[in-house]
Amino acid sequence: MAEEEKKSRVLVIGATGRMGQELVKASLVAGHPTLAVARESAFSVPHKASLLRSFVDSGVTVLKVSLSDYANLLEAVKQADIVISALPAAQYLEQKILIHAIKEAGCVRRFIPSEFGADPDKVQILDMDMGFYKKKAEIRRLIESEGIPHTYISCNFFMTYLLPSLVQPGSKIPPRDKVKIYGNGNSKAVFVKESDVAAFTISSIDDPRTLNKVLYLRPPGNVVSMNDLVDLWEMKITKNLQKDYIPEEKLLKNIQDMPYPDNMELVFIYSAFIKGDHTYFNIDEAGVDAIRLYPNVKYTTVSQFLDTLL
Repeated sequence: MAEEEKKSRVLVIGATGRMGQELVKASLVAGHPTLAVARESAFSVPHKASLLRSFVDSGVTVLKVSLSDYANLLEAVKQADIVISALPAAQYLEQKILIHAIKEAGCVRRFIPSEFGADPDKVQILDMDMGFYKKKAEIRRLIESEGIPHTYISCNFFMTYLLPSLVQPGSKIPPRDKVKIYGNGNSKAVFVKESDVAAFTISSIDDPRTLNKVLYLRPPGNVVSMNDLVDLWEMKITKNLQKDYIPEEKLLKNIQDMPYPDNMELVFIYSAFIKGDHTYFNIDEAGVDAIRLYPNVKYTTVSQFLDTLL
């Protein structure tokens, strides 16, 4: 039997999205026969159509499937050993129909739902996130109640979120003079590049050690406080910044005064850099440490990412 035939067949749902396309690429690099699902509308959007053509040229099987067409979705799922969902936040609950299809197909050995963020069972902001994490937790409970083999990916922040501005809401570039630091600046958050998240995810899909576990990504060099970030940046620009420490009470008032969804960036900052939701807990028996399991996976550090902003 050829090596490719031995590899699990990977189906990526939401393949044209930011995370989805990285998962497709990582699956290909790892030698998996890869199937990519995209909605019909994606084929008429120029940049998505171009991406899908590049997938085909790379050997990906591209399937035109809508989650609202259950028969076609079921046929797509039946072709896979591994199903990875990379649906955006607005579609989290649409994974219910996907879970139903996985259950009916009966051939899927592992399902990775669309989480790729903080652990919804650990965050301490469920009263202020407008259901963002509640929906993720709801999908987890359905997966578990249906007995579907799974792995949850907890990577916390993508590097393209907040880090380009050094966690300065409303800005797209890092500060050169003044910087806001939330709380005392000591709570540590985690940033991981999307392509690295994908590489760790694909490494886990056939690993019995990650079966029915949370895979936590906390790479050394990527677990940083705001004080750490500012220190790093000051060293790189060889300049001391004027620091404005924003107390918790002021941040909470800013969140309250700002309408949803405009305030969600501040909510996530509060979660990570005040409550410490990425790192306040130790990894218990329900989870595993990606760095310990896959020490050979190369990744971009926060310092290396900051170098690209100079």
